[in-house]
Order: sequence, then C-alpha cells, then structure tokens
Amino acid sequence: MNAQQNKTVYVCPPCDSACDYKTFDNHGKCNVCNMELTTKAELERIKNSKMKIAFYLQPGVEVLDFAGPMEVFAYAGYEVFTVSETKEPILSQGILKIIPDYSIKDAPEAEILAFFGGNAANAYQVEEVIDWVKAQKEIAYYFSVCTGAFVLAEAGILDGNTATTFHGALSDLEKNYPKVNVKRNVRFVDNGTVITTAGVSAGIDGALHMVAKLQGLEKAKEVAFYMEYDKWKPGEGLILTNKNPYK
Repeated sequence: MNAQQNKTVYVCPPCDSACDYKTFDNHGKCNVCNMELTTKAELERIKNSKMKIAFYLQPGVEVLDFAGPMEVFAYAGYEVFTVSETKEPILSQGILKIIPDYSIKDAPEAEILAFFGGNAANAYQVEEVIDWVKAQKEIAYYFSVCTGAFVLAEAGILDGNTATTFHGALSDLEKNYPKVNVKRNVRFVDNGTVITTAGVSAGIDGALHMVAKLQGLEKAKEVAFYMEYDKWKPGEGLILTNKNPYK
C-alpha cells in the first residue's frame, strides 16, 4: 500500500489535448503529443509557485513594451519587481514617471530576467548594467521585448541562439551581433530558456507564451480572456524546443 502511494506519477505538460488528463508510470515522452513528461508533483509546483521576475527598466523605456507583459505576469501570479541602474525616477517616453523598486546594487535574485525597448542603449551600452546581467546566477529564463534583445546580445546570452527584435532594429542586431541568428517576421522566438519578441504589442504575445509554457495553455487563455486580448493567436511564434504547449 505504501509502495503504491509513493509511486511517482508522470504527466504531460498541459497542451489542450486529451493527453492533459493522462498519467504515466515512467518518464519519457507523451505518446499522444510527444512532449517530455514531468512528474505530477513538479507540474503542481510550477503551477502553484510564485516565480519572481525582474523587469529591468531604463530611462526612455517604451510604456507598452513593459506594461503589457507586466499585466500578463501579474495576473498569472508572478511576483514582478522593477530594477534600474539606480533608484532615481526614470521617465518612460517622456510621459510616465517610474520609481524603480531596486537598483542593480541591491536587486534580489529572480527566476526570470526581462528587458524592454525604448532607448535600450541606456541599458546595453552601460558596462555596469551588462556586468550585473552576467553576474546573475539563479536565472532560469531570459525574456526580452523589442530592442531589449540588445541587452541579452551584449551580455552574450543570445550567442548561438535564434532571436528577434523590433522590425526597425533587425538589421542592426544582425550586423552588430553576428553570433546571433536573427529571425524576421515572427512575433516571438523561444529557444527554451531565452525568449525574445518583436516590438511593442508582441511583448504581450511572448508573455502569454511564457505563461503557457510554464503554467499550461489554459492558464494563458485565462489571462488573455481577463485582459480582453481577443486577437491573441496561441503559438504564433517560432518555438525551437520540444516543449511546445500548443501541440
């Protein structure tokens, strides 16, 4: 009886298919959707955990670049906090004044580190900021919107990976960072642990994708419904990993 109770149960990460309700006795791949199986306990931990995500914001940051994904992650239950080079107020698009929660000197660890466009040179051309990015040891996922990808590229995180950015900056990313495989005409690119998106509104799609990836497609649909983001097309991006939550 005890042996039966302690037996590890494996499940398929939610993909909106009949296999969402199946259980398996051994680790491997789902025989329906071919996704990598995980333990039921681990899936519950991910669903119920409150992951910390650090939003790095620089002076001039684009409002919707960060505000759209912030809405997604906040409603999905993530603990979101803001970081900047200093704790001095920053101005977004010359309109919105933001007081960062932390500076790069006292910011706590996070599981997800996110960067955004809008005067992104104020981040990727600042040596202290790039050193801070490189020094982060507990990051499980990197996320960028628009020209926030340049921060990840400058830190070497995009080396050998495929990435995208704002349509007006694709050529510059390709020219300045030849180790990055720059992809055009996609809303987002998922390399597994690094997700980059195109500009502005595409950040919402990328954030919803991350929620689907980590918490299941139904959770992402719940968030999109709450936001009345009815034009969202799940999976409208380049997914370079076997863990595709839409299949």
